Amino acid sequence: MTTLASKETALLVVHLQHDIVSPGTAFGELFNEQVVAGNILAQCNKAMQIVREAGGLVVLLRIAFQDDYSDLADSIPLLQMVVQAECLKEGSEGAALVSDITVEPEDITLTHQRPGPFTGSDLDKVLSEKGIQNVVVCGVATNASVESVVRQASDLGYNTSVLTDASSAADEAAHQASLGSLSLFARHVTVDDLMS
Repeated sequence: MTTLASKETALLVVHLQHDIVSPGTAFGELFNEQVVAGNILAQCNKAMQIVREAGGLVVLLRIAFQDDYSDLADSIPLLQMVVQAECLKEGSEGAALVSDITVEPEDITLTHQRPGPFTGSDLDKVLSEKGIQNVVVCGVATNASVESVVRQASDLGYNTSVLTDASSAADEAAHQASLGSLSLFARHVTVDDLMS
């Protein structure tokens, strides 16, 4: 197997935003405990640095909406929860990436409005133009948007991998169940595997 981290690799870092991963926030109430237990932010930072040093691309994904949620698909139960919690509004602190994540000038930050970031965005075009063949996914939550990213990337023909030790869900059982499903669409790798 060739080295996964290369100039043909993009690391897609999913939704490390205050309203999703920070304690006491709308979705942080669900996800923060596992983010802390798995040291997810540090693991994502480590993966990001490995991919950068290999000449690959880091894409930080944000989900955020207009104040009136007019750009939100309220037919999706997960997004109905966003409206109920009045969170992830563009320009708010809650929608911002957490400060524990290091963003470098060469990184791309992409904001989208669906659990799957390829929908309604130019993400596929950006990756194609940069010659990306391998997509590696990490972040929160494994059984929601991480899974959406993996499935979409796989459908689009990318060689797709999920970082099992840089992703988490509300609990370990949900994380593992999602990884089980994702084994049909993506390789399971660890952060250290990126260097091998």
